[in-house]
Amino acid sequence: MKNQKSVDYVIIGAGSAGCVLANKLTVDDNNTALLLEAGPMDRDLMIHIPAGVYKAYRDPKINWNYVTEEEPHLFERQVEMPRGKVVGGSSSINSMVYMRGHPLDYDRWATELKLADWNYSRCLPYFKAGESSDRGADDWRGADGPLGVTKGSYDNPLYDAFLEAGKQSGQGYSEDLNGYQPEGISRFDATKKFGRRCSAAVAHLKPALGRSNLTLHTRAMVERIIMSGNRAVAVIYRHHGKQVRVEAEKEIILCGGAINSPQTLMLSGIGPADHLKSHGINPVIDLPGVGQNLQDHASIILQYECKKTFPIHLVDNPIRKALTGMQWLLSRKGIGASNIWEAGGLIRGNADVSYPNLQYHFGPVGFEYDGDKIVLRQAFAIHVDQLRPRSRGHIELKSANPDEKPAMHFNYLSDPHDLKELVEGVQKTRELIAQPAFDEFRGPEMEPGSDVKSDRDIERAVRNMATTDYHPSGTCRMGNGSDAVVDGELRVRGTENLRVVDASVIPQIISANLNAPTQMIAARAADYILGNEQSPPFEAKFSFQGE
Repeated sequence: MKNQKSVDYVIIGAGSAGCVLANKLTVDDNNTALLLEAGPMDRDLMIHIPAGVYKAYRDPKINWNYVTEEEPHLFERQVEMPRGKVVGGSSSINSMVYMRGHPLDYDRWATELKLADWNYSRCLPYFKAGESSDRGADDWRGADGPLGVTKGSYDNPLYDAFLEAGKQSGQGYSEDLNGYQPEGISRFDATKKFGRRCSAAVAHLKPALGRSNLTLHTRAMVERIIMSGNRAVAVIYRHHGKQVRVEAEKEIILCGGAINSPQTLMLSGIGPADHLKSHGINPVIDLPGVGQNLQDHASIILQYECKKTFPIHLVDNPIRKALTGMQWLLSRKGIGASNIWEAGGLIRGNADVSYPNLQYHFGPVGFEYDGDKIVLRQAFAIHVDQLRPRSRGHIELKSANPDEKPAMHFNYLSDPHDLKELVEGVQKTRELIAQPAFDEFRGPEMEPGSDVKSDRDIERAVRNMATTDYHPSGTCRMGNGSDAVVDGELRVRGTENLRVVDASVIPQIISANLNAPTQMIAARAADYILGNEQSPPFEAKFSFQGE
């Protein structure tokens, strides 16, 4: 085994959280840090072309290529679970939608889970400081941060129809779902800048890589964390075919995400003792919550034929595809600069919820897969997600081999409440598309199909079609109880010098996409790690739809 010289901080995973931490922990050149990433550098052009998202997120070279176990409430189907295995992590392969979640999500953490430091007013300053929004700075938005955030601007009449249908249906309209009115139909923000993807790597890591006190090792597969008693002291990883041990003088920070982080903890002897023993792993810290509390947004996609043809429907043509690529290369404009899902909404599926429990992602083109190849359709598509699932799953080891992927049991729709809300989501989507704004565009419903009418038929279609919206979280949950894995400052319970900082610490899933919240969590974690005061809280006002 090769011994690497010691550093102050070892950061495991160069995803959304790891990139933020690598930057913030090395601003002071007295601190040294080693960032370990299992995947390659983010050199693939498809990562950086926003419309390349369809190819990037299915590219096996930059993807962990996870698949769930058979899901008992989805007719025993297995669900593909892409996660970024590349510098930037999933922020390098996602659809770039920038959403923070509803302020009440964070306030629930503070009140229901007794995590007082995590209410919305304490998180908002970090959201603002982290972004450079083309909307400009105000009480809700920041304009000087590293992460480029751009309001959807690709011109397509279907987006206009979608927004107008929100008003006509009574589902509402918002100028900014991350601002004063976090409810209604809206143009989304995207993590783009100058027509390019602005991943966590682009925003946070690249500016820091020139520092002599930061080292990045790509294709570095972490095997385990070494504990001395309850103190985390070193990391064992493979790099260039050799096993390497690096000592951490101050802290080891695990940023592997909701799947890899609990796996690494368990391989290191931290987790449910009986489960570890069953795989021949000596339990160092018996922490039953590791791998539990797995949550995700279940999603179903509705597609409709479009009666009018738009340029985006024809971009599959080789000549048009080449012209689109050339336009992007020369001007960073056109279809190539669009992340496709440029509009969406946060709505209520029923009158009993206190704030939106469903989310739309709207794209002006339909699609289907022919193997790994995507085929575009003259259609439009809407994801509808159930935002606050009651179903819970878990992650467990299949063996003590770090190269063997863990078993993922999401238990989608195991709680009848979740199925009910997704059925309501289908009904709300149909209500929206039935509005006059879509009359000149709306063709037959392709999926699930107009013959799927009764609640029972819709339930069956939901179970048959439901998939992930790529937001796994919760498996190293933050909290104060015996089921928590980390405390309010993200320190692993029962250990010293070890933290988890990524979407796995989210105790209750956010009611929207998770990339922006994960970067916010990492920025706050950096202040905890460095012993800095947290940013002062800021009480911005926000409104419910119709107030």
